[in-house]
Amino acid sequence: MRIRGFLKSRYSDSGYEIKGGNMAKRRSVDPIYSMCVQPSFIIGTNNEDGSDNFAPITWASATHEEGDGYLFVISMAGTKMTKKNVIRTGIFSANLVSTDMLPLMDYFGSKHAKDGAKDDISYEVVRGDVLDVPILNESRWVYECEVVKTVETGDSTTFFCRIRNIQMDENLVCEDTFDVDLTVLDPVIYSGRYHSLGKMLGKIGDFKIDR
Repeated sequence: MRIRGFLKSRYSDSGYEIKGGNMAKRRSVDPIYSMCVQPSFIIGTNNEDGSDNFAPITWASATHEEGDGYLFVISMAGTKMTKKNVIRTGIFSANLVSTDMLPLMDYFGSKHAKDGAKDDISYEVVRGDVLDVPILNESRWVYECEVVKTVETGDSTTFFCRIRNIQMDENLVCEDTFDVDLTVLDPVIYSGRYHSLGKMLGKIGDFKIDR
């Protein structure tokens, strides 16, 4: 084992204490875990009969396309109605789940489209500003997405989607992707169980190591 130096405890420019010198103790296990820190979205799609459909999906990320644009990337496994609707229509909304929406996410996750309308609890639906997709009024950050490419792996389909519009909470003020204060959005983080964020730690460059 090579040790390339010792990081002393110090404070970042944002006031967060950086502690050094403690090495993680790990053990090897079989590759049976799919644990990945994931944001939680409720995906809104249009059923064939014109009704709304919502389901939580957490296999979500983003990538660059040509130029300065971003593609929203989301994977769906199995034969769920949401996946079928996205394949059929090529459009959907991705509603970021905040902690106050957790009962709604849990409900949509346990109620299947084949069991009938998901109307046992109250929630408000509006239409997208750019795309004709259902949107949850409770969400503080919403993507209106249009599929541009799909990749099949096993029983999963990964959708690469052009973000046609973003609706964000009026209390959120940000200049670019690197300026989004997630504490305002208070998102639910999923990794087999539900988690929430702590505090904002700082920005790129705040944690430079003093040699």
